[in-house]
Amino acid sequence: MVTILLQGFVVLAMVASVFTFVEEDVNLDLAQYKTVPCYLALFILAEIFELLMAFDALRLRNVIQLVGILAFHVGLIVFASIQIHETKAALVGNGQDKTWHKVLPFLIVSPCILGASLLALMWWIRALYFEFGWAIFHVVGANPQMKTMYQFYQIMICLLKFDFFCFIGVTSQLLIVVLQKNSAEFGLTIAAIPVVLFLLAGAGVAVQREIKWLMSVSLALMLAAETYFYKLVRFYEPSSREQYQTTRATLTVFTIVAFLLLFATFAVGLRCFADFDKGLQSSKTHDITRRRKKVYSSAPVSHKLGADDDAEAVQYDAGGRLQPRISIE
Repeated sequence: MVTILLQGFVVLAMVASVFTFVEEDVNLDLAQYKTVPCYLALFILAEIFELLMAFDALRLRNVIQLVGILAFHVGLIVFASIQIHETKAALVGNGQDKTWHKVLPFLIVSPCILGASLLALMWWIRALYFEFGWAIFHVVGANPQMKTMYQFYQIMICLLKFDFFCFIGVTSQLLIVVLQKNSAEFGLTIAAIPVVLFLLAGAGVAVQREIKWLMSVSLALMLAAETYFYKLVRFYEPSSREQYQTTRATLTVFTIVAFLLLFATFAVGLRCFADFDKGLQSSKTHDITRRRKKVYSSAPVSHKLGADDDAEAVQYDAGGRLQPRISIE
């Protein structure tokens, strides 16, 4: 958490400096320069998202989500590198060479800081991988089949969270930088926001609660959402390519990643759907943080365990101290 927080402060300071220098020399209300405020907005969103994802992964002891954070961090490095090219296209292409040379050092620092923090995160996550080794065992027990099903459930929830960020990233770039408010495409993009949010939230609830009809609707909407990939053609066809000139590279990367993530979410969703009604629902709906509170204490066991006692009250916890003698009737 501290690593992500510190690198976030440094990177946002660099991006804010770029924004300030550009704002001094050019009019950011012009379409060709809107890539700079969009760049700042996306990085603020990305750093907050990464911090919340790290907190959530640590709270749930979710190793899969920690690995996802590493992949997301690599994506941030790629995004920061692409922004060097896009900022140059916006400034140099419009005769702002002096401003470009002024902001170039700040643009270079961002991917360097992100690369250094990636190495630190890899070290932390490697240590946490061994620390959280017993987490899934506490939730589903020693059954290998149950463990596999629970891992697919964790992957599904993790993918839905990253789908949300990619969707927000693509949509914000289209609305801030590219589309005109009086265009039909602008209205369609606005209308798609509640539909996609319902899709992601509905899929999360359906896979956790094992609601079959809602899961079916969510999977169908995922297939329909794949048609949004046609936007990639719009970025490069002659009739509209000038409209996307300053953000084409970033939008292309975001769109392709969003498409691949949504396709992976659909595939994993089918796998999770096949695991419904196989005894995993109680493990999904009971948060691991609640289960960790039910551990052995150092006080003597003063009662006998009956057949009706809660089975979860007697379980192992990493590092917990076992009683020397337990009477079972």
